[in-house]
Amino acid sequence: MEVQNQVGRSLRGNLARLHDVVNGAVSQGVDSLGQVADHVCEAFDFRDGRGRLQRASCCAALTDLEAAGHVALPRCRRSGGGARRAPRVLTHPVAPAVDVPDTVGALRDLTLVLVETDAQRRVWNTLMAHEHPRGAGPFVGPQLRYLVDSAHGWLGGVGFASCALRLAARDAWIGWDDVGRRTHLHRVLGLCRLLVRPGIGCRNLASHLLGRAARAVGDDCERLYGYRPWLLETFVDETEQSGASVRAANWIRVGETCGRGRGDRTHAAAETRKAVYMYALEPAWRARLAAPAAGIAPLAAGDGLDAASWASHEFGGARLGDARLSARLVQSAQHMAESPMRAITGAAHGARALVKGHYRLIDQPADSAVTVDNILAPHRERTLRRMQAHDTVLCIQDGTRLNFTRRGQTQGLGAIGSNQTGAVARGLELHTTLAVNPDGVALGVLRASFDAPADPAAEAEDQPSAKPREERKSFRWIEGLRDCAQAAEPLSETRVVCVMDREADFRDLFVEHRTAAPQVDLLVRAKADRVLSREKTPDGQTVSRRLFDTVRNAPARGAAKVEVQRLSARVKASKQARKDRREARVAEVTLRYQQVALPCPDATPVALWVVHVREEQPPAAAEPLEWFLLTTLRVTSPDDAARILQWYARRWRIEEYFRVLKSGCKVEELQHHSAERLERAMAIKMVIGWRIQLMVQLGREVPDLPGDLLFSDGELRVLATFARSRKLPPPTRLGDAVGLVGRLGGWLGRQRDPPGAQLLWHGYTQLVAMAFAFELRDEFG
Repeated sequence: MEVQNQVGRSLRGNLARLHDVVNGAVSQGVDSLGQVADHVCEAFDFRDGRGRLQRASCCAALTDLEAAGHVALPRCRRSGGGARRAPRVLTHPVAPAVDVPDTVGALRDLTLVLVETDAQRRVWNTLMAHEHPRGAGPFVGPQLRYLVDSAHGWLGGVGFASCALRLAARDAWIGWDDVGRRTHLHRVLGLCRLLVRPGIGCRNLASHLLGRAARAVGDDCERLYGYRPWLLETFVDETEQSGASVRAANWIRVGETCGRGRGDRTHAAAETRKAVYMYALEPAWRARLAAPAAGIAPLAAGDGLDAASWASHEFGGARLGDARLSARLVQSAQHMAESPMRAITGAAHGARALVKGHYRLIDQPADSAVTVDNILAPHRERTLRRMQAHDTVLCIQDGTRLNFTRRGQTQGLGAIGSNQTGAVARGLELHTTLAVNPDGVALGVLRASFDAPADPAAEAEDQPSAKPREERKSFRWIEGLRDCAQAAEPLSETRVVCVMDREADFRDLFVEHRTAAPQVDLLVRAKADRVLSREKTPDGQTVSRRLFDTVRNAPARGAAKVEVQRLSARVKASKQARKDRREARVAEVTLRYQQVALPCPDATPVALWVVHVREEQPPAAAEPLEWFLLTTLRVTSPDDAARILQWYARRWRIEEYFRVLKSGCKVEELQHHSAERLERAMAIKMVIGWRIQLMVQLGREVPDLPGDLLFSDGELRVLATFARSRKLPPPTRLGDAVGLVGRLGGWLGRQRDPPGAQLLWHGYTQLVAMAFAFELRDEFG
């Protein structure tokens, strides 16, 4: 539907050219609407994701334009008016499956096969025509058919096609009006056929197939049709079926149909009313569909983060395949946040049922819905709403290494480094995107991905030296950029700036940006001194014009100040390099900026702006600060350059966040038997760490907010009692409450040195324990 709208808008804006194309087609003897549409598609280059002409959309758009009086089409023959062709089937029935076990887990070689060949299509058509109540079709729009194969024979089939054009229950659940439905209808795909062959008594096979098909259909649709669906819909005739299979596969019943079919033009309402079920393929579908009726509205940074309800807001409704697991996730996060440095056994205060429930959640099978993406999906949706409240958001990407070398029993870890003796450190690499506002206040974790790198020596032996781009370590930056572009789609009023360090300075990233949404920009610190051009001197020598010298030689355009963070000295150890001590200081820097074109051998040059930042007079024995910042943002004034510098300086927020994860949430001390389970546990800790970081920032940046923004009534009562014991004012403001938590963690109260994350996570653990003691005293006296 959106493709048809785009074709129609393009034709409306070029009616004179359209008339010329139509008249030219008629003069060549064209006598059918389809052939006219082919000529129009060729002239306007209307093609789908596979490069094929968009004939059907163009025919519909031409018919609409003719009805509206914008164009007069010749009275040519309309194609397709003959009898409907029967589906191609086998000349014999499909052989029955043999020795099918009673349970899904006992099935051998169960495979979901995408129907792509004529032979596969005939098998699918034969199965549906002979064994499914609604036959083999026909289907409408994008079509995906799957056969269910196994060592026992063909077990059934699954089919997807276009969704219903209008469906009151679905549209109300999504929150669509007519404009929203016309714009995004192609993002909903209909489950039209689900067949488990008669006589097969394998328990849970139908729900298992629904889960497999849901995991496969997104990638297959994108490969075949050039876009990904975000929702699935299907119908269940509850007079004949219970719908247990779709409910077990985590589909949601959203209402009923009105009893009319797609072809009912007389409102006869002859069909049975059916239940409407929906399934979300994209966790952030509400934000992407921008459905106002669903309650999608901007959030302030601290909204809904009080101690009593924050976990239900940031984790509630996670699609984990079972509502009980979703409730367990909220409960586990709530207790883990109360004692972020302790294991779940300590955070649960000895509650055996809570501990066992947490481990059941973490230890779900590998093919279950308990994934990092699904755990973080509610938090991501809330993060998008917090981003929506700002004109500009900085999406900071970076990675860190998580060392689990001492966890010898953990399977699936990778090689994250080695020392001078060749001993390999085992662990995981985490790459994440942290969204912050221009003032540096963390809005949430937008994305997280884990990787277990292969041992470099083994990798060199087993694989060729030239890897495909998708398998390179650098590709994670491109994936992060693509994710930011997807997140920005519903945020039409918010500019998203992707901020990255020197590791992201590679050509493919800048080329990839050309396909991103227009409100997405890049800000990357340069690492490579690239050659911008080569020129020949009069004596025949070739002189290279390089990036760094070109910008250094540009005139100074302004000055600014940069806060340089303090770094503690670190001695060389077996698994870490030596690091010199660096005192905190405010560096006075000179700003230069210039537009450049980075050469691309197989593409047009990439136009970027470069902001050069240099400290002219550094302190004695200190390394001078010098940055080259590459950006797709226009820099035409000293104020623009200063703003780019300020935004890049916010990149340090993600370093602070990693420190909270490692030192405050102790993610490297988690103990699980597989990397997959570690990742699930760390996904919970990532949101907890973000909340700790936000607590620090809000206490400093907006201290006049009410204290109950982050603390419960019980916690505020404890802080008030603690304040009286120290002869301090009661915590009426958020800043006062955060300061008291810092004092519980060991802060001395020096205003020039406010409490940091480490003191706050120690103090918050003490606060929770004291609040628990107060509750026990009130209950038992």
